[in-house]
Amino acid sequence: MKKTILLIAALVLAILPAFSQERKPDGNLPKWEGLAETPQMGWSSWNKFQTEINETLIKDIADKMVELGLVDAGYVYLNLDDGWHGERDAQGFVHEDSEKFPSGMKALADYLHSKGMKLGIYSDAGTNTCACYTGSLGHEYQDAFTYAKWGVDYLKYDWCYTSNINPKGAYALMRDALRWAGRPIFFSMCEWGSSKPWEWAAEVGHSWRTTGDIGVGFLAIPQRYDENGNRLWTPLGVMPIVDMNEPLRQYAGPGHWNDPDMLEVGNGMTAAEDRAHFTLWCMMAAPLILGNDITDMTPETLATITNKDVIAIDQDRLGIQGLRLKKEGDIQYWFKPLEGGDWAFCILNIGEAPATVTIDWASLEVDDELSGRRTDFANVNYRARDLWNTSAKPFTTLVKGKGKLRRQMVQNPVSTVVGSHDVAVYRLTPVNGQ
Repeated sequence: MKKTILLIAALVLAILPAFSQERKPDGNLPKWEGLAETPQMGWSSWNKFQTEINETLIKDIADKMVELGLVDAGYVYLNLDDGWHGERDAQGFVHEDSEKFPSGMKALADYLHSKGMKLGIYSDAGTNTCACYTGSLGHEYQDAFTYAKWGVDYLKYDWCYTSNINPKGAYALMRDALRWAGRPIFFSMCEWGSSKPWEWAAEVGHSWRTTGDIGVGFLAIPQRYDENGNRLWTPLGVMPIVDMNEPLRQYAGPGHWNDPDMLEVGNGMTAAEDRAHFTLWCMMAAPLILGNDITDMTPETLATITNKDVIAIDQDRLGIQGLRLKKEGDIQYWFKPLEGGDWAFCILNIGEAPATVTIDWASLEVDDELSGRRTDFANVNYRARDLWNTSAKPFTTLVKGKGKLRRQMVQNPVSTVVGSHDVAVYRLTPVNGQ
């Protein structure tokens, strides 16, 4: 009994400074601000390793991320997903699996921090995690206190085993617990979009999942069945997720992002599909959470995930999610407004064969009510720089329009070949004096 009282007293004293924090009008605590001005970037263990994680693997991943320049590129979070949990002690505090993580989470956090990285951890709003480890239901404040004590920087909070639980209340409760614990921790909500969190979670989390789980597949992944013909859980392909996430652009912005799930780049799709997948996540201002084996990947995969010009589209501080302007058969045209009057322009080919695309700028005018930005190709000339084919010479839009100089110009159609399940991506920059 004495030990329990001392532990509770220590917990109260540790979080007492948070009592003075300003409350919101409804009596709840505000989420931590300043942690998500741009979408988060990092790596997660789930897509490749599921629950087969341990201290040695995580340190090897961290070392490789530093060595390959991934941390310098912005991938600072290293997130442990499901499977790190040990048991709760007699007072209800959760511990790491001591066989998997013999040095403890605090030591792991210190190791990552020494390398300029941040530690992410995983839990669940229900009684159990999705892999049946202990969930946080009924232990929200204890767990938040534990994570803060360990030096955790990021929490992914899942939604398995949550019968008869209200998601708005459950996620707000953990937000409050994280704030009371006194350490700024990024709050990644993983409720799969079931309760339309984009409509209510901007003041609760820093990002929220908008879809079910992603799998390795560019188009729709065929439904899976067991030997008796019963339907099995089947993940979503890249394009079905894009179709679900793109219409939600009005809800994303600095501090609160739509999350179409982690990246499957390097996990079995073609190089072209990986490139398209990565580009679309950047066009949608989505979190860039890698999910491949960093210690064993091809040069093509490394080149894809470290393309600084494409990453800059995702991390643009204007914070506007891109829009799919139009579709023409298998060809899609995407635009994303960027700081300084620039635009990201993406041509996507979802077809099974390469396509020769002639860019008709006059038919691609954008008038975006969300950002208040418009292209005006008829009166503004843009320099277009190819972000994947860096050896290509930049060109200008040169659409016939108004003005003395314009009358001397003729429309200059540009043709490009876009491979199957691939993209062409350009950064459009207004040309002064035109």
